[in-house]
Amino acid sequence: MALQDVCKWQAPDTQGPSPHLPQAGGWAVPPGWDPATFVRSHGPGLAHGTTTLAFRFRHGVIAAADTRSSCGNYVQCPASRKIIPVHQHLLGTTSGTSADCATWYRVLRRELRLRALREGQPPSVAGAARLLAAMLSRYRGLDLCVATALCGWDRSGPALFYVYSDGTRLPGNVFSVGSGSPYAYGVLDRGYRYDMSPQEAYALARCAVAHATHRDAYSGGSVDLFHVRESGWEYVSRNDACVLYSQLQKLPEPEEEEEEARRDQPEPATLHGGSRVSAETEML
Repeated sequence: MALQDVCKWQAPDTQGPSPHLPQAGGWAVPPGWDPATFVRSHGPGLAHGTTTLAFRFRHGVIAAADTRSSCGNYVQCPASRKIIPVHQHLLGTTSGTSADCATWYRVLRRELRLRALREGQPPSVAGAARLLAAMLSRYRGLDLCVATALCGWDRSGPALFYVYSDGTRLPGNVFSVGSGSPYAYGVLDRGYRYDMSPQEAYALARCAVAHATHRDAYSGGSVDLFHVRESGWEYVSRNDACVLYSQLQKLPEPEEEEEEARRDQPEPATLHGGSRVSAETEML
């Protein structure tokens, strides 16, 4: 005999309508409109936002992203992971619909594993990007939203590709995706160099995401930083975006540093008649 029979307990009816919601057909919509049709055509638009970036340089590929998952004005998760490892030498940033990105990265991971078993070696980054773009292009026009930057290291060295859900596939050196990307591009365009050291690349990525989270209402949380090397990807750090931005504000601007360096230099000397004289002597 079950315990609920002894206690004469009956489960509440969860299939019936909730007392806190209006009955079917009781929604306040204009006369002549079906509620479901009205919500689809005139319902509130939910804006999705994020800031992700990736750039290729001499020592590999850097990938960075914020951690806030938001929908409209509501924060769904303040510590979500927007950089997904695919295999030891490949990872990707995620922007768009979180469920779509997670699903298609699982599909991509499976397909790349099968190809590696058949061919004896993992596909190149270009091959992985081509495969993902081909799979996504079949669902064009079905509200699929996936925008990613594939970051990896293969036989040709560091590689970076941008893939969108309509089948777009673009190689490049610098990509930023998401609502905060215009602010991130402003920092990247100013500070990016291919021959940067790893520490300079880390500082640039953190700076770009931190400034984007400060300006973009839909980005925030922390800054995740990954580095793809020849030996594989490495999770570098997670920093609070607000604290990071406050620290960056206390640093001197590059123009100020150059001006101080010029002031510290001695007066320039000029060559006059085969001898080196100061500018003051030449004026006399």
